[in-house]
Amino acid sequence: MTQTPKSSTAPPPGHDPVHGTPTLPSVPPQPHRPAAPGPTSTEPRRTAFAEGFDQLRAAATTEPGRLRIIGALLALLVIAFGAIAAWQMTERASAADDVLNRSQPLTSDAADIYRSLADANTAAASGYLAGLQEKPAMREGYETDIRTAAAKLVTAAANSEPGSTSADTIAELSRLLPEYNGLVETARANNRQGYPVGGAYLRAANEMMQQKMLPAAQKLHRTENQRLREDYADAKSFPWAAAGLGIVALGGLAWAQRRNYRRTNRVLNHGLVTATAASTVVLLWLTVGHTVARAGLNDSYDHGVRSLNVLHEARIASLTARSDENLALVRRGADTKALDDDTVVDAYEWGYDREIEELGKALTRAAGLADDTAGRKPVQDANGFMKIWKDRHGIARADNDSGNYQAARDRVIGTAKEPTSVCFDNVDQALATALKHEQTEFRQAAGDGRDSLTGLPTGAAVLAVLGAAGAVLGIGRRLSEYR
Repeated sequence: MTQTPKSSTAPPPGHDPVHGTPTLPSVPPQPHRPAAPGPTSTEPRRTAFAEGFDQLRAAATTEPGRLRIIGALLALLVIAFGAIAAWQMTERASAADDVLNRSQPLTSDAADIYRSLADANTAAASGYLAGLQEKPAMREGYETDIRTAAAKLVTAAANSEPGSTSADTIAELSRLLPEYNGLVETARANNRQGYPVGGAYLRAANEMMQQKMLPAAQKLHRTENQRLREDYADAKSFPWAAAGLGIVALGGLAWAQRRNYRRTNRVLNHGLVTATAASTVVLLWLTVGHTVARAGLNDSYDHGVRSLNVLHEARIASLTARSDENLALVRRGADTKALDDDTVVDAYEWGYDREIEELGKALTRAAGLADDTAGRKPVQDANGFMKIWKDRHGIARADNDSGNYQAARDRVIGTAKEPTSVCFDNVDQALATALKHEQTEFRQAAGDGRDSLTGLPTGAAVLAVLGAAGAVLGIGRRLSEYR
């Protein structure tokens, strides 16, 4: 019997006690190490645009893919046409509305400011001449003119842009108006007490009016007139971008239908026909509507704005002539003017002659611009009253030159049998009638032009959506044949 030898020593490491063969020592688990990276690729990563282009090119190799591309392009083209048409016609409709309700009324307000200031200056001189005989109506006329000018300045300030030239001019006039009124009141008070210094105050008021206030009012009128012309230009400019895009859209739809016919021998595709009809309606509506609007706006300018401008010039010349006529008697030759031939004349008599000449020229132009009897008659009446005024003024001037101041004064301020004040009033009333008629003519023509654009922007957008839907449905029906 064999016995296992006993020993207190442990077997050496790596020794198998059963088989007596050495064993490899156990190795603890090692952490995982990633494989060494291989050589980097030299090919650049493709962009999304490039991949999309490849997909589009691959789709274009099949007929269904080509149809999808054609449908998308046609829908995009029709939608773009409708959007541009709606945008451009909205701008033109807005400009036409500004002509009717903003620019022209502000231009008229600026002219009314000038007229009210000039009329107030005339009334102040007339009241000074009358002295204690000043009639309540004459005084009320001056106060009405001052209130009208102040109210029109407030309206103009509310509609002007802050920091603009018009806003600065309005602020200047608003500052000068109470100063002018104070000078007139001082002149009136001194005149009623018999103090000759009142004439100096009236002269200072007149110089402020003639040298500062009226030029500022005229500048305001020119500025607003320029804005009116800009609104006219915006409203009348033809929408070339929309029209050009509409022609391109119709060309694309015609090509698509021809292509469909050549491949299927089908004459009509209902969806494409619908898109073509909708685009044609938008293009015709845009062209005809804008042409009619342009004609109405041109008519409102030629027979409205131009006539109004000339009539305003005539009325201002009339008012200035009347003021000079009064001041010639107030100053009694104290203010002179040297002419080119070294002749010295009364400054206000010279001013009267110049303004009456300007009045005659303006009335001649106004009669030529009037396009109907209702517009010509008041202008002809004003011309007749002006001629009588000139004759009566000549008699008053002769009285003043001969030293008969009282007779000249009576012929001017209204106490004589045939005063020049009646002639001036008749001229002013006739011009007011002509202005009212031309204002009505303007509003009717400009309103007709603006109304021609009503609904066009909305209609263009709706028809464009309908046309795009028709194009997509038409192409979709053709695609269904491949399923």
